[in-house]
Amino acid sequence: MKEEIIVSGRMNHMVDPQLHIWEWPIPLYLFLGGLAAGILIFASFYTLQGKEAKFPTAVRIAPLITPIILVLGLLALFYDLNHKLFFWRLYTTIRLESPMSWGAWTLMVVTPLAFIWSALHIREAFPRFDWKYDWVKQLEAFFRKHIKILAWILIIFSLILGVYTGILFSAFNARPLWNTSILGPLFLTSGMSTGAAVIVLLSKSHEERLHFARLDIVLIGIELFLIVHMFMGFLASTEVQIQAAGLFLGGPYTTPFWLFVVFMGLIFPASLEVLEIKGYKLPLIVAPILVILGGLIFRFIIAYAGQISRWLY
Repeated sequence: MKEEIIVSGRMNHMVDPQLHIWEWPIPLYLFLGGLAAGILIFASFYTLQGKEAKFPTAVRIAPLITPIILVLGLLALFYDLNHKLFFWRLYTTIRLESPMSWGAWTLMVVTPLAFIWSALHIREAFPRFDWKYDWVKQLEAFFRKHIKILAWILIIFSLILGVYTGILFSAFNARPLWNTSILGPLFLTSGMSTGAAVIVLLSKSHEERLHFARLDIVLIGIELFLIVHMFMGFLASTEVQIQAAGLFLGGPYTTPFWLFVVFMGLIFPASLEVLEIKGYKLPLIVAPILVILGGLIFRFIIAYAGQISRWLY
């Protein structure tokens, strides 16, 4: 017989809130959503600026992959659901206090708009493509006529989507690592940075690549500022948040975060982009690929580390 003296209710199994249920589909979904949001923000912004001809990859080519990205993200989210047949209930109500409700309705708007935007520019990638039905051609003409309005709607909801990918975490107050308002703008900035990296990767225009490399350097600088500010906030806060920061400051996530996210995903590619701007001949694909991989690893680390962090009573 094994005797055990219970001196506190805290010793009871599972008495503390448990959240070890978000596996790889959630960070993958958040990465893909942020990436699509970043690409669509640039596409709609430069359309509103009237710079479609100057930045054709940003406006016409890169957005062609956003429907695929969004569908893959939604499939990952659907795979993670326990009650898959009842997903439609998210769309039977709007709860303004729920980040998941905001995300569901934002995706409901952004996804069809991404398809429409891609349909308007599909001939950039496939010059011989032609719509077979007259009603489709009329619909295309309608959206082309009102493309500025479409761009305004798209940029607003893409910004919401980019911020939402971080707010989805920060809404969980029971997890000290996630309980910070920095995650919203940090995830938005990261999504825009990976979006800029995709444009650099796909562009054949030297001028366009340099423009988005400069823009990516600025975004990486903002990311680094927000990361430092986030940890400063943790270290100046309560004991549980200091312990949450400790996961990255000597804890199990120290090496993967600072090596693969901060150095390999931010500082090193930014240094390569600076050298390219200064005229050095470097492999064009290295920096953007590192930025994209860094953004992906960042979501995974925040997702898994956040589930480890907890409040102590």
